[in-house]
Amino acid sequence: MNILVTGGAGFIGSHVVDAYIQAGHNVVVIDDLSSGSRENLHPKATFYPLDIRDGKVEEIFRDKRIDVLNHLAAQMDVRRSVDDPSFDASVNVLGGVNLFECARKHSVKKIIFSSTGGALYGEQDEFPADEDHPTRPLSPYGITKLTTEKYLFYYGAVYNIDYVVLRYANVYGPRQNPHGEAGVVAIFCSKLLRGEQPIINGEGKQTRDYVFVGDAVRANLLALGVHGSNVFNVGTGVENDVNTVFRVLRNALNPSCKEHHGPAKLGEQLRSVVSYRRIERELGWTPTVSLEEGLQTTAEYFKTKHRSS
Repeated sequence: MNILVTGGAGFIGSHVVDAYIQAGHNVVVIDDLSSGSRENLHPKATFYPLDIRDGKVEEIFRDKRIDVLNHLAAQMDVRRSVDDPSFDASVNVLGGVNLFECARKHSVKKIIFSSTGGALYGEQDEFPADEDHPTRPLSPYGITKLTTEKYLFYYGAVYNIDYVVLRYANVYGPRQNPHGEAGVVAIFCSKLLRGEQPIINGEGKQTRDYVFVGDAVRANLLALGVHGSNVFNVGTGVENDVNTVFRVLRNALNPSCKEHHGPAKLGEQLRSVVSYRRIERELGWTPTVSLEEGLQTTAEYFKTKHRSS
C-alpha cells in the first residue's frame, strides 16, 4: 500500500514509518521538523518538509496515489496549548481538516489518527478508563484531539472513509523528546546524563499509564487491517507514579543523583490509566514491554546519544 504518515520524522511517527517499510509498504512522510528530526527518517521513505496546513499537501495525495493516511503530526505540547490555544487549534484542527479534505478528494481508503487517552478523559471516574468513559479534556490540546475525532466521524458517516482512532496513554521510548505527555522520561534521561538535578513535581505520586513505543507501533500495524471504523485505547492498564520512573532511570544513568521534589504543578491530573480490553478483543493487541524493561531500553538509547554528542 501507499501510506502517508504525517509527523513521520517525530518520535512515534518515525517508528511507525520504520515498521510500515519493514512490512513492505511504500511510505511518504510529511513533517515540518518543528519537533521531528531528519535523523529519524527512514532512508526508503519519500520525505516532504511541509506544514500539514499547506495547500501543497493535496499534490502529494494526488501524485503518490495514497491509500492510507496515518495522521500523527500535531502541536503536542500541552503547556503551549494553554499558552497559545489559537495556534494549537490551527495546527491540530485546521491541519487535520486540510488532510481529511485531501483524503476525501483523492479516494483514500482509511485514516488512522493518533489521539490521546489521558488528555481526553480528564479526571477519571473509573480506573482504568475504557473508550466509553466520558471525555472531559482539561487542556486545549485535549479539546483539539477530541474535535478531530468528531471530524473523523463526520468524514466516515458522510463520505464512507474508514477510520481508526488510537487513543494513546503516555508513550515513551527511544527518539522521545521532552514535549509530549510522557516527556518526563526524556527530561529525566537528559538531566541525569548531563549531571543536572531533575525536579519531581510535588510528592511525585501522580500516576500515568506508560506504554512503550514499540507496543504503540504494533497497534498502528494492526490498524491497517481493521474493517470499518473504531476507536481503541493503547495503554497498559497499569498506573505507575513519577517517583518510580525517576528511580528506575536514576539507577540506570546516575545512581548518585539525589531525589529532589519541587512545588506541585497547578491543575496537574493526579491519576491517568486506560483499559486496552477493546483492542485486545478486536485486534489481539496487548502490551508486551514492562515499564522497567522499556525504561532500561530508553536509558540506553539516551546514553548512546549522549556519548556521540
